[in-house]
Amino acid sequence: MTIYTNRLSDLINNSFGVDYMEQQLYEAATTISEEPLVTRFATRRKSVFAETYDPENDPDDDEGATAIFPKTDEQRSRLVESVKNILLFRSLDKEQMNNVLDAMFEKKVRTEEYIIRQGDDGDNFYVIESGKYRAYVGETHIHTYDNSGSFGELALLYNMPRAATIQAATDGQLWAMDRQTFRRILLKSAFRKRKMYESLLDNVPMLKTLQNYERMNLADALIPKSYGKGERIIKQGDVADGMYFIEDGTVSIRIQQDDGEVEISVLSKGQYFGELALVTHRPRAASAYAADNVKVAFLDVEAFERLLGPCMDLMKRNIDDYEVQLVKIFGSKNNISDIR
Repeated sequence: MTIYTNRLSDLINNSFGVDYMEQQLYEAATTISEEPLVTRFATRRKSVFAETYDPENDPDDDEGATAIFPKTDEQRSRLVESVKNILLFRSLDKEQMNNVLDAMFEKKVRTEEYIIRQGDDGDNFYVIESGKYRAYVGETHIHTYDNSGSFGELALLYNMPRAATIQAATDGQLWAMDRQTFRRILLKSAFRKRKMYESLLDNVPMLKTLQNYERMNLADALIPKSYGKGERIIKQGDVADGMYFIEDGTVSIRIQQDDGEVEISVLSKGQYFGELALVTHRPRAASAYAADNVKVAFLDVEAFERLLGPCMDLMKRNIDDYEVQLVKIFGSKNNISDIR
């Protein structure tokens, strides 16, 4: 039980991890009874899971074996709408997301139909398009999904029996993905993302103060974004929603003056921007533009506050560096009062 709980804790700390409701499902399952997990499921059929999945050793050409379910434009549009807020998918790039959409298939359900049963093997991961679904641990009703959300990932990620039962409370529509495809697409993409961003973060001097596990958590929280040449990334005066690490390309930092914008800095791979407004809790002090095609890793404000506490003093000291830069450009501090 301790191993399973620790694994769940590790999963929740990762951006590709289970959502809050799945955490509740498992916590309820482990607190309803003090009886050991194996004993509680002993009366059900034994799991036939035998495979383990190691994303590091999965050859790239295996991805071609992923199942594809053709869809009409209308079906694909509905599926895109259903998955857009699913936490598990937020780290996927465009190609990976298309693979996910291709691999999912429709499942229509009727009222009172059982989607998954506690203790059974995990076969599919489900995303809700419509309908209400009740979650039970034993005979206890612990949650109702109401026309949105997802369920079923925990058993697939860890080759464990289902932690809860899901039953349709109304007629509804689900999108499903089989276990093998789920593990290959989501786990492999998450593994690649972590390795790529760990390498990127290793080259950010500010983050040298973080422990290895802190950098791993930071890598998992980053969201990939791309911008075309000349596109504005952040706008001076806007409320800050996060900060950016440059993965590829160059970024021009500009401040608005009476006669137009003035470039104060050009940043490149391994550098970062946007943290100033988060540290000072003030609006954006400058705008940022893609000087060419740019790829960045975005860290939202919530993750910033949770993960970068150890770097906060260093980032506060960086405010002085911004002032020095601006004084060199404008000759005085008259134009920089807004950054304090």
